Amino acid sequence: MRAAVIESPGKVVLATVPDPAPGPREVVVKVAACGLCGTDLHILQGEFAPSLPLVPGHEFAGEVVGTGSAVSGLKAGDRVAVDPSLYCQECRYCRTGHNNLCDRWAAIGVSAAGGAAEYAVAPAANCVKLPDHVGLQDAALIEPLSCAVRGYDVLSTRMGAHVLIYGSGTMGLMMLELAKRTGAASVDVVDISAERLATARKLGCSGSAAAAAELSRPGGWDVVIDATGNAAAIQDGLGRVAKAGTFLQFGVADYATTAVIEPYRIYNQEITITGSMAVLHSYERAAELFAAGVIDPGVFISDRMPLESYPEALERFAAGEGRKIVVVP
Repeated sequence: MRAAVIESPGKVVLATVPDPAPGPREVVVKVAACGLCGTDLHILQGEFAPSLPLVPGHEFAGEVVGTGSAVSGLKAGDRVAVDPSLYCQECRYCRTGHNNLCDRWAAIGVSAAGGAAEYAVAPAANCVKLPDHVGLQDAALIEPLSCAVRGYDVLSTRMGAHVLIYGSGTMGLMMLELAKRTGAASVDVVDISAERLATARKLGCSGSAAAAAELSRPGGWDVVIDATGNAAAIQDGLGRVAKAGTFLQFGVADYATTAVIEPYRIYNQEITITGSMAVLHSYERAAELFAAGVIDPGVFISDRMPLESYPEALERFAAGEGRKIVVVP
């Protein structure tokens, strides 16, 4: 089959690789579409230290075309979205319900062959059946949405909160959509891209600007979310949190990224600084929200490119072009 392969840090090619075969509790999925994500760039840069070569792609959906001998809940022809998470189920974190912090954390498309290919293997337990009205190519958005749902699980925000989001790429816009539906009094968005801010306004943000200093909230925001991973945005955001407010590190920063905190202010103003990592008990809920129309794929997916263009798609994503880019085998 055809697949995109990250051969070594900085090098990605289209190649022919062996067709996958399912284990007893696995299925083979004919990939309908696979989304690109910042994690793919980190893998390409060699930062996540996966075993290379690797077929990337952890955001995908498709049709089941093969099942393992012990699979009973799925059959050929089922339309599914795939949770890429692979947990050991044995370490302390798995046993205490923090599977996303698993000591042996792994994921399809990160440490095992992923969905940037014509076919992919996944545990049957990781597959969520989709209703007929959900487009399979659109359903590649469910995985990033599940990360956003996890972010809001961490936040546990109160009704009437004033929210500031740094970044209006795919993840920032998803956080905007969820904030609107979790009772936020206002949701402001900051981004240096005028095009992306226009999309945030289209989705109904309360205010938008290239810098938070241009927005009017003298006392700060109850919830500040970084969806960029950018050091300057993170540093600025930490200073915009209102008393008793929360800062959520949601964007994936480079390992070397640092920020300065003010311990006395955190103490004196009871500020919470927290993080949200990947997916945790949120994938099925995200699939249900997606089926209910919580986000509009027509707004979120800006580019649909053939699998052969995966290297170009990565370049475009790295350059900050468009919103969600998906490749279609």
